[in-house]
Amino acid sequence: MDVNLVLRSTRVITPEGTRPASIAVSGGTIAAVLPYDAEVPHGARLEDVGDDVVLPGLVDTHVHVNDPGRTEWEGFWTATRAAAAGGITTLLDMPLNSLPPTTTVENLRVKREVARSKAHIDVGFWGGALPDNVKDLRPLHDSGVFGFKCFLSPSGVEEFPELDQEQLATSLAEISGFDGLMIVHAEDPHHLAAAPQRTGGAYADFLASRPRDAENTAIENLVNQARRLNARVHVLHLSSSDALPLIAAAKAEGVKITVESCPHFLTLTAEEIPDGATEFKCCPPIREAANQDALWQGLADGTIDCIVSDHSPSTADLKTPDFASAWGGISSLQLGLPAIWTEARRRGHTLEDVVRWMSEGPARLAGLTRKGAIEAGRDADFAVLAPDATFTVDPAELQHRNRITAYAGKTLSGVVTSTWLRGERIVDRGTLAEPTGRLLERNN
Repeated sequence: MDVNLVLRSTRVITPEGTRPASIAVSGGTIAAVLPYDAEVPHGARLEDVGDDVVLPGLVDTHVHVNDPGRTEWEGFWTATRAAAAGGITTLLDMPLNSLPPTTTVENLRVKREVARSKAHIDVGFWGGALPDNVKDLRPLHDSGVFGFKCFLSPSGVEEFPELDQEQLATSLAEISGFDGLMIVHAEDPHHLAAAPQRTGGAYADFLASRPRDAENTAIENLVNQARRLNARVHVLHLSSSDALPLIAAAKAEGVKITVESCPHFLTLTAEEIPDGATEFKCCPPIREAANQDALWQGLADGTIDCIVSDHSPSTADLKTPDFASAWGGISSLQLGLPAIWTEARRRGHTLEDVVRWMSEGPARLAGLTRKGAIEAGRDADFAVLAPDATFTVDPAELQHRNRITAYAGKTLSGVVTSTWLRGERIVDRGTLAEPTGRLLERNN
């Protein structure tokens, strides 16, 4: 065993629990998790992080990088720097908001070429399912995308139209034929159209325009389609806790369904959002505190499989004070871990829970068998966290291209002191190394 690095801590989170350990790294791979006081092999470098907690690098499977085409919103250089600063070592890029969208093999090739030299962390890609690209789904799958994103209501960009129920069935049938995964923005367009639509800065009006029934109905229809076609489906950014019993029942029945939620739904509430504060706008929306409590219960009982960012940035001018017209999206790549840890600890959860939700769960969703855990044979990807240290969010210190944030001024617990990618330190107390991320394909 040619070990070149030993990373030591009194608190290492492994699949068997948290314990003092020395992690032996060979060629970018975890060779062994050794006792804390194990002898350091000859020629290996020892890095002792003391009482800071070593987590497996986080995996974020829901990121809108927007590069190329809308790089003034975000790009691979800035997005992956922000992710690395937040302890994320792997992200999957969503197929829309870039130009071109990732809906053909050629468009995927363009996206990869743009990302190749800019990635500070490992990057993979989702494909997109549109009304007219069923013929492109298998070629995209064969080219290594991790699955396919679709919308059931308008996406907000004209080059990525939504699927109706018949089109969803057609795409699902094609994808299930090669055991692919469909990930779904689940809001029913009919409920959205019937909801009151008012312009202006009142958050209550915006919340009324995206009712829970829109999510609940869309998820019910998705469960029915998945059951009928024996298809694998994943519900994106769950906001409505009303849907949890339906999802739990579907899982118990054997329907192949998983679900995620996001830091903003789990740490922010409708009651605290000032009128005109469109940095809080996202679709589906941030709902009330009682709804948030139920989402945390869904995490605790396993109905919700993972927490991912849905990092969806824009330029400042698109965040107008009018909730009806402002761009919907929250940037949180750099802040997701401390935001979730702050709230999780308050609710009696542990860092082991956070690892299950933000590293192990997303890695399992995407089939990233080398990510998501500190054990022999996995990539040596680590986030080192000072869990009791606090900081106040200053937008000027964020790595995102546009530093608009719903977390501005909030005091959070958990400071990422270093981030490691395949045994190399890529973040050291806020200082970032040059990009060394790789482009990932499904099953590699």
